[in-house]
Amino acid sequence: MPRGESRTGSNGSGGFSVAVDRLTAALGRLPGIGAKSAERLAHHLLKCPVDEAVELAEAIRAAKEQIQHCQVCFHLTEAEQPTCTICRDPRRDAGIVCVVEQSRDLLSLEKAGTYQGVYHVLLGRLAPLQGMGPDQLTVDALEHRVRAGNVRELIMATNPNLEGDGTALYIAKRLQDQPVLITRLARGVASGSTLEFASSHMLADALDGRQPF
Repeated sequence: MPRGESRTGSNGSGGFSVAVDRLTAALGRLPGIGAKSAERLAHHLLKCPVDEAVELAEAIRAAKEQIQHCQVCFHLTEAEQPTCTICRDPRRDAGIVCVVEQSRDLLSLEKAGTYQGVYHVLLGRLAPLQGMGPDQLTVDALEHRVRAGNVRELIMATNPNLEGDGTALYIAKRLQDQPVLITRLARGVASGSTLEFASSHMLADALDGRQPF
């Protein structure tokens, strides 16, 4: 091929085979992966040993086939286990339920190693403009758990933004007739930081959530 000549042609918009273009497009649909990153990943997979690429494909297939949502909290669990390891753990306090948007939020809280209650995963947050309403979340299941009478406290751990706060407020209103304590994660100035670099929202949360010294 003469220098400077484009490789675009009938095989796809990227100038490679249809299979490569398909792989790049599929990788580009992953969250946080842009067009350039998708192209780099695609070419890495093409250059790596076949068994390494096949292992990745098999791991994805196995996860899709063998992982399901816990019947109690909607966290991820193995297909042969109807409930997750946290819900099955007798050492956890089932009377304290921490409400999170996604399983990845649950995992982040678990890494802290201090929480000994259980969880409820909403599988999203209220976002009307994106078509996410209460029916797309597990709010009904959460309400059923609370109305069963075994929950003493709900910790609202939705993300601290407009949609997350709106979701927490919606849940609180639905359960306002129930004798359950509804709390939220503390917010404000992080330990080790300075007021000079704190945002106005962070400072407002810190003032509203101040505690006795």
